[in-house]
Amino acid sequence: MTGTADGGRNGDGRARAAAAAVIGGRGRMPEPGARGEGEAPANVALVKYWGKRDEELKLPVTGSLSVSLGPLGTQTVVTRAEDGTTPDEVWLNGRRVAPEEGFARRLGAYLDLTRPGNGFRYRVETWNRVPTAAGLASSASGFAALARALDGLWGWGLGNEELSVLARLGSGSAARSLERGFVEWVRGERADGADSVGRKIGDAWEELRVGAVVADAGEKAVGSGEGMRRTVATSCGYAGWPERVAADLAAAREAIARRDLAALGEVAEGNALAMHGLMWEARPPLVYQTPETLSIMRRVWAARKTGIGVWLTMDAGPNVKLLFKAPDESRVRAAIGPMTVIRPGAIS
Repeated sequence: MTGTADGGRNGDGRARAAAAAVIGGRGRMPEPGARGEGEAPANVALVKYWGKRDEELKLPVTGSLSVSLGPLGTQTVVTRAEDGTTPDEVWLNGRRVAPEEGFARRLGAYLDLTRPGNGFRYRVETWNRVPTAAGLASSASGFAALARALDGLWGWGLGNEELSVLARLGSGSAARSLERGFVEWVRGERADGADSVGRKIGDAWEELRVGAVVADAGEKAVGSGEGMRRTVATSCGYAGWPERVAADLAAAREAIARRDLAALGEVAEGNALAMHGLMWEARPPLVYQTPETLSIMRRVWAARKTGIGVWLTMDAGPNVKLLFKAPDESRVRAAIGPMTVIRPGAIS
């Protein structure tokens, strides 16, 4: 997605109308406050979001379900920039981002959704607590934190479901980063996306651990957006994906309610492999796995045969995420190798 501080595709179209529908009835301040702050956790999908029914509004073909990554996420501060004649001022982890860089352009297009006029510029300072070396994505927590910071700046007083709609306009999976723990992104039916929201399900699961295992820390050859479009358009098996996801969502909800990790792990692993199977069927095929990815997968399956309760999931990339319980951490590390271990219920 590209855009400028004076307006981009999203700023001029239905996405701006969708944002206005969320914030318009909230008694928006005529002038911003001194500053707005927001923080949000990253998440990993256990039942995947793969395919949009509306590109501009980022509405999914199916629902999805994720677990947050505890203290790993994004913190953002938004203020009004002093100079209203230059592009938005964007800082990432203490570094000033040039306006022509992709990160700044994407934020500029998103900020257009709430910009009161072309003479208004934002200053955005954001810090990611997601270690890039762990192979974990930060766009979801980034846009969720930004939506929350904008809410604070303008004093809208939005609830988490409303914020999830606003965050989704920046990154679809950001709809799942406004809550901690397990979150279901409801598909919704409305054309304007007002009912496509993230909702927390279940209570804290203290024993649950997520392991992030890096197979390849390099940039993906094909991004997730293009991968989704290609899969939806060319994979012969995609027609059956919505039915598969509906069944997986029901099974995942039940497993979470029972605190049944084996059942949840089987759903998550099967859903991820099914998604990658659709990618292999795409034309041309999308193969994100590397030889190291396959080696990690084999180690997981071998560990399970020895009685270690560990299951895997993968997003559109080569890296592997694991699900296991805290008492098994040492055995999982010994069987699989180096990893970042996350306690989803942790806040800091």
